[in-house]
Amino acid sequence: MPRFAANLSLLYNEHAFLDRFAAAAADGFEGVEYLFPYAFPAEEIAARLKAHGLQQVLFNAPPGDWEAGERGLACLPGREAEFRAGFVQALAYAQVLDCPRIHVMAGIAPAGVPRGALLEVYQSHLAWAAAQAAAEGRDVLIEPINPRDMPGYFLNHQDEAHRIVQAIGAPNLKVQFDLYHAQIVEGDLAMKIRQHLPTGRVGHFQLAGVPMRHEPDLGELNYPYLFEVIDEVATQCGWQGWIGCEYRPARGAVAGATSAGLGWLRAAGVPARAGISRAAA
Repeated sequence: MPRFAANLSLLYNEHAFLDRFAAAAADGFEGVEYLFPYAFPAEEIAARLKAHGLQQVLFNAPPGDWEAGERGLACLPGREAEFRAGFVQALAYAQVLDCPRIHVMAGIAPAGVPRGALLEVYQSHLAWAAAQAAAEGRDVLIEPINPRDMPGYFLNHQDEAHRIVQAIGAPNLKVQFDLYHAQIVEGDLAMKIRQHLPTGRVGHFQLAGVPMRHEPDLGELNYPYLFEVIDEVATQCGWQGWIGCEYRPARGAVAGATSAGLGWLRAAGVPARAGISRAAA
């Protein structure tokens, strides 16, 4: 079966961020991801990973002013210096955290700017970032995001993301296949997995239940079937990536909410890890 990574920006949110690593390990996760690490020293996060036997599998490059509504800089004209400085910071964190993948958010398309001009900026930024990351053995990921959750986001479709990756031609530039976003925008997930995973361009999966972005066993998607499809195709093509669990627990932020909703993970064959303390390192 695929390997599952806990998204610590959304899961275990009854705990302070640095305490979520222990909780994820106790519930059987062996990998973690999150949106942004930059509020904490990289060395402090690395210590949590080591203490709880976890692998850092993904995080995002700085997105600009998140509180002001920015959702990435990669397609924005005139923000080249800020984009590059942020990506250099992400690479520094990736080195300390031994993280192989950095997600670069495209950004909200500014009104009045032709899409072709934004695409040119986007591809230029991605080509530069991929070259920097290649020198350090990292992959750069781009992710189509649905416009209902993130109105105006530049990149929405899997096929377009793959066209962009192909056009740039950097072997370490890949697509983040979020099954939740793709179902909302496109559907036909099993066929898209069969289409795209064998190409070598899929760097990571993410999941959530549709439509409410809760646990994957809540909603319209048959995740056990999709896991079987991923497992089948991955075995055929040699893919060995992760599936990030980027959902909001339906029980909210109360104590034990994430753990209580992990019946789907147990059904997928992932047991809790005996002897792992939930206490912070």
